[in-house]
Amino acid sequence: MSYSRIEIAPSILASNFVRLEDEIRKVEEGGADVIHVDVMDGHFVPNISIGIPVVASLRKATRLPLDVHLMIEQPEEYIEEFVRAGADRVLVHQEATPHLDRALAMIRESGAQAGAVINPATPVLMLSDVLDKLDTVLVMSVNPGFGGQKFIPRAIEKIRQLNDWRGRYNAGFRIEVDGGVELENIGDLAQAGANTFVAGTSIFHTPDPAEAARQLRKFATEALKQRV
Repeated sequence: MSYSRIEIAPSILASNFVRLEDEIRKVEEGGADVIHVDVMDGHFVPNISIGIPVVASLRKATRLPLDVHLMIEQPEEYIEEFVRAGADRVLVHQEATPHLDRALAMIRESGAQAGAVINPATPVLMLSDVLDKLDTVLVMSVNPGFGGQKFIPRAIEKIRQLNDWRGRYNAGFRIEVDGGVELENIGDLAQAGANTFVAGTSIFHTPDPAEAARQLRKFATEALKQRV
C-alpha cells in the first residue's frame, strides 16, 4: 500500500446534518478523498453521535471511501454490521478492547481495511505487536468525543515515531491524524509523516467548505514535497 499520497478526510461530525448530502457534495467538489464518520456511544466517549443507519445512508450519497471511526465499547460486536452498511475502513480504539488483534482480523475478514486508534495519553508502543494487521493508524490529537477542540502538539512526535517504524519495518500503513487539524499545523503534520488528515471545523465551519478542503491539501502537499 502506498502511503505517499495526501488524503483530506472531512469529518461529518462538524457538518450540518439537516443538509448532509449537500455538505458532502461541497467537499467532493473540493477534492476530498475520504469521508470520516465518527461513531460515539456515550460510554467510551462522553457524547453520542450516529450509528449504522446513517453509515448506510452515506454509502448511497457518495462514492468516496467511508472512514468509520468507532469510539465505542466492545467494537467487535458491531464491526460486521458497519462493513455491511458500507464502511470501507473501520478504525477501533486500542483502549476500547482487550483483543485488538482479534478486532483487526475481524475487520479484514469482513472485507474492509483495518485501523487502530490511539488516544492522546496512549503511547505508540501499544501498537507494536499489531503492525502487520494495520492498514491505518489514527493518532488522536484531541481527546475524543467532541469537535472543535484545541490541537495537542505531542501528537506530532507520535506521528514521527510511527513514520520511523514504517520505514524501519517496510510497513504499508497510513498515518491518520484527527483533532484540531487546520492550515496552521497541517504542514508540520505532513512533514512528520501523516498522510490522512481528518478535518471537521476547519472545513465545514467556513464560508466555503470546498475551498477549505483545497487549501488544506495545498498546504499538506507543499510540506510533503519539502520533506521528500
